[in-house]
Amino acid sequence: MAEFQRSNTARVGRQNQVYSATTGARLVAGCVCLDSSKERVLMIQSSAHKKKWVLPKGGVEKDESDFKMTAVRETWEEAGAIGDIVRNLGVIEDMRPPKEFNTDIRAFEEATDPEVNKRPPRSEFHFFEMSVRSLEEEYPERCKRTRKWFSFKEAKEQLIIAKRPELLEALTRSSICQ
Repeated sequence: MAEFQRSNTARVGRQNQVYSATTGARLVAGCVCLDSSKERVLMIQSSAHKKKWVLPKGGVEKDESDFKMTAVRETWEEAGAIGDIVRNLGVIEDMRPPKEFNTDIRAFEEATDPEVNKRPPRSEFHFFEMSVRSLEEEYPERCKRTRKWFSFKEAKEQLIIAKRPELLEALTRSSICQ
């Protein structure tokens, strides 16, 4: 993948985001950002709950060609991290109840399984492991979020507090030293 073109502004809104035609799930990509020793993971404050810490991630947009592109963009926008993708951590389905139902009717009309429409939509996370090369001082969400390095144990505790089992699953799939 070519070097990511860093923007000074973060993308906002869900009008250009992509949903699974099969399940109606919002497609999301993100990174588990590790330091060179693989002993620490970079986490960011949740935008909705400032006392909770999460991994950088966000919705896939229609103009993005793959999940890795989204993961790198979101990691830049939310954490100001620059690095190398070293592993694909796979897909993790978010089984928490949605805050609101997906209103993109086209996603449901294209569904191949009519039974899917009877279940609430959820997110489908595509996570990658990033080896962080640098943390930039100026990045799009620097005024919205704080970033901080955590050990595996500390990160696990924070994701449990935040009630984010899907993010904890991504962390445990990474090569962080436990």
